[in-house]
Amino acid sequence: MELGYLGLFLASFLAATVVPFSSEAIFTGCLFAGMDPWTCVWVATLGNWLGGMTSYYVGLLGKIEWIEKYFHIKKEKLESYTVRIQKYGDWFAFFSFVPFIGDVIAVATGFFRCKWWKVAISMLIGKFARYVIWMYFNGLFIK
Repeated sequence: MELGYLGLFLASFLAATVVPFSSEAIFTGCLFAGMDPWTCVWVATLGNWLGGMTSYYVGLLGKIEWIEKYFHIKKEKLESYTVRIQKYGDWFAFFSFVPFIGDVIAVATGFFRCKWWKVAISMLIGKFARYVIWMYFNGLFIK
């Protein structure tokens, strides 16, 4: 944990954007290294939320070529979210923490022009809840 909280922030940010890995692994390593659990939750949440909002912004730009190139999300997959985004609206971003589909959700909310403040709030709540649950789950093993 050489980079400490900065490393956790960067890993969490990148995991929500273009780098295909799980920030939970770094988060867990920080907890096992003895770093403060609640500080880890806040740092990871902030990094992952900002990364998710970056994905939202890329979707908002509406350049399908960029989305396919940098996020490896095909136009067909993005369009398959149309019904869900239209049905559940801006609050669908809560689920942007879900592995494999979370990045698609974040990009889709931007692509379909969801209200940024609703996306930001729901995404923040979802990502925070994920890290809190993960912290308590790991607390079962850390003594």
